[in-house]
Amino acid sequence: MVRGKKIMDIEQPEWLLQVEDILEALNEGVMIADQCHQILFINSCMEKMLETPAAEIVGLQASQFYSQDEYNFLVTQIEESEREGHHRFEFVVPKKSGARLPVIISTRRLEDPDGRLFAIVTFTDISEQKRAEARLLEANTLLEARHNEIEADLALAARVQQTLAPQSMVWGGMRVDGYFNPVRTIGGDFGLVNPNGDQHLNLMVCDVSGHGIGSALLANRIYTEAQNQLRGGASLGDVLNHLNHFVMHNISSNTFFFTAAAARIDRGGRRMSFAGAGHPPAILLSPGREPRLLESRSVVLGALPNAVSGEAAIDLDLTPGDRLIVYSDGLTDVFNAQDDMLGVPGLVEFVRETSHLPLDEMKQGILDRVAAWRNGPPSDDVSLVLLEVL
Repeated sequence: MVRGKKIMDIEQPEWLLQVEDILEALNEGVMIADQCHQILFINSCMEKMLETPAAEIVGLQASQFYSQDEYNFLVTQIEESEREGHHRFEFVVPKKSGARLPVIISTRRLEDPDGRLFAIVTFTDISEQKRAEARLLEANTLLEARHNEIEADLALAARVQQTLAPQSMVWGGMRVDGYFNPVRTIGGDFGLVNPNGDQHLNLMVCDVSGHGIGSALLANRIYTEAQNQLRGGASLGDVLNHLNHFVMHNISSNTFFFTAAAARIDRGGRRMSFAGAGHPPAILLSPGREPRLLESRSVVLGALPNAVSGEAAIDLDLTPGDRLIVYSDGLTDVFNAQDDMLGVPGLVEFVRETSHLPLDEMKQGILDRVAAWRNGPPSDDVSLVLLEVL
């Protein structure tokens, strides 16, 4: 018996003949098999999937098209369908060329009025989806490789930037303790502590706007320029002025600006010159006196050609027991759970509370108090330098 393109040389149920035209119109492959897994019907879409005409398929067993492992899996899924009445799973269609077409198979059990069981199986081609998944997997693999490269570069950059952290030392009748912590892998802060021969000790804390790679690169470049200027013996005002013009003329960016505070203390710790540019005030502690704030006389650097004041620096006498605290705004621009900012007054209070401690314990006490005040993790880089005259 021939009906359309289908060769019906086996007995078919009447209901199948009635719905054949509907099945032919579907965009999915359809196969109908009896309870012995003999194939009774496939539509035209299924012929295309198999690359085989219906005349060569109808009457065969599904086991003739699959490997043993594939068929065992298929039987398991069919049994699941028989228990549930309907089942859906991902599998393959064996093409005549030997290739495997990825599909979603949906099986449904049907019982006719005579009590005979049939399986109606639909096959949805997901080859394009699989190709898209393969492309996505390849892209993700490349992205992961690139991500690992970037992570390795950032790890190296972080090790390099740690060389910009302020160094702790005892020199010329003074003790210095420093701390640096970028909010990300690398940041825009740095602290500089360098003796200049046997004459004096240079301190500087700088804070470049932002927290990422660009800020870190600029901080590194400013660090080198600052070292060269300080070692050359330039006045602190001239150092700030040089750094301002260097960034404006060589970086030429509207994105970055920076603040800085610098101190130069004569050997023996008896005389200090201090200059700041847009930076939070340094704190000077003298035994038996209230903390004194050393304010910046210049504005932020890297934006205005005349940012540095003509009288940028102040000179002060120091005595044994005096302590100088220079820091970045990562210590002051922090907020508690009530959204109150700690600010400079809050930090001054923490300095006062810890002033009786040894210098290293004082540093840790300040950091601990700021962390206890802050609601959540740090949001900015932190640099801190403490100096004590012995």
